[in-house]
Amino acid sequence: METASPRPLRIALTGGPGGGKTTSADLFRREIGDSVVIVPEAATLLFQGGLPRSTLPAAQRHVQSAIFHVQRHLEEEYAMLYPGRILLCDRGTVDGAAYWPGGEQDYYDTLNTTREAELARYDAAIFFETAAVGGDSIEGGNPIRNETLDRAIALDARLRACWAPHPAFRLIHHHHSFFQKIGLGLKTLQEMVEELSQTQASSSNAGGLTRM
Repeated sequence: METASPRPLRIALTGGPGGGKTTSADLFRREIGDSVVIVPEAATLLFQGGLPRSTLPAAQRHVQSAIFHVQRHLEEEYAMLYPGRILLCDRGTVDGAAYWPGGEQDYYDTLNTTREAELARYDAAIFFETAAVGGDSIEGGNPIRNETLDRAIALDARLRACWAPHPAFRLIHHHHSFFQKIGLGLKTLQEMVEELSQTQASSSNAGGLTRM
């Protein structure tokens, strides 16, 4: 009889445009090393690959549906390719609810899922507030970013509302010093990883599931 291996820890890094989540993920991976792998943002991959951006509601539904399914498959693929590593997800499947033209409930209904099920995919969610709330630039050299400051603030609020119900939700507020904000984000990420790792180890030691 073989003891079942725990599934990889999965942490969603999210927030409004220009919040610093991608920078934090990259720095954390460089610091921690091979115990962490970054699951790339599905939306960026698709837009860079030629998926058009449109303001038409029907087109937005198609886009967000594609992002949702690619995000799910990316997470599962990385979990198989890198067993035992912590998955830092650059955004998660919950994000699409903030962009869906029909509202959050319609998003989950259309994709045949629930908010509870999608939140449960992640062991924690760390939210990086957009720099737009302080009137700072969000451009950052990202060629696919096209949000205005007002649009970024509105998206930030909707994204925060979508993720806030997660029991392990952490908010990293905007700071005019990007270095200080990233430092706080890295500290929070380190604490979260340690907390989740201890919880997972305790569960395994308690005599969890077994498989034949």
